[in-house]
Amino acid sequence: MATIKKTTTKKKLVSDDQIVSMYMDQVLQNNAEPKNVYLFCQENKILETEFYALYGSIEALKQDIWVKFFENVKNTVESDENYLTYSNKNKLLTLYFSLIEILTLNRSYVVFALKEEKNMLKNLQQLKSFRNHFKSFIVDMTDTQTSEEDFKVNKVLKPLYVEGAWVEFLFILKFWLEDTSKGFEKTDVMIEKAVKATFDVLDTTPLDSLLDLGKFVWKEKFN
Repeated sequence: MATIKKTTTKKKLVSDDQIVSMYMDQVLQNNAEPKNVYLFCQENKILETEFYALYGSIEALKQDIWVKFFENVKNTVESDENYLTYSNKNKLLTLYFSLIEILTLNRSYVVFALKEEKNMLKNLQQLKSFRNHFKSFIVDMTDTQTSEEDFKVNKVLKPLYVEGAWVEFLFILKFWLEDTSKGFEKTDVMIEKAVKATFDVLDTTPLDSLLDLGKFVWKEKFN
């Protein structure tokens, strides 16, 4: 008599997107991070081996969340067929606005992640990989020149411009975190003024834009 062989269905492994979703939901529901990988996996009914197949630690997972934010923005921006014709100024505006848009969609998590610790520098550790992707994007952006203004950036100020764009983004991010205006409209104004001031530095009359930016920040934060 023939023996009937039983077939076993291999369990489909959890994806990185699923783990990210589990993590974000868990920290917001509990208002706290999981203390370790074991507890995270227990809470979400997955095997530790499934987690470690994708991430070496909770910290690595936290960094990847920010990378996914950036990759989402990058894909959206570059899918615009007109994007390559933009000046670097308009590309930077598009990048900042798009980043704030994706962060706004995930604002509850972002606020939790960046304000969980009193030590802001410790919080910024999770932006390490995000920062690398951001700076690579800016480098690629400045390699294309569509105007005399772009040429000046690429030839003279490129290293400072790349690092300066990152510092500028952190400044905008902090402003957005504290912005209580409807639809975060004041952050939109901040982005426009910050980018205008940055590019006016390449021209002969940067002072007016810098003063305008300074007055806006002073009014919003100290009045």
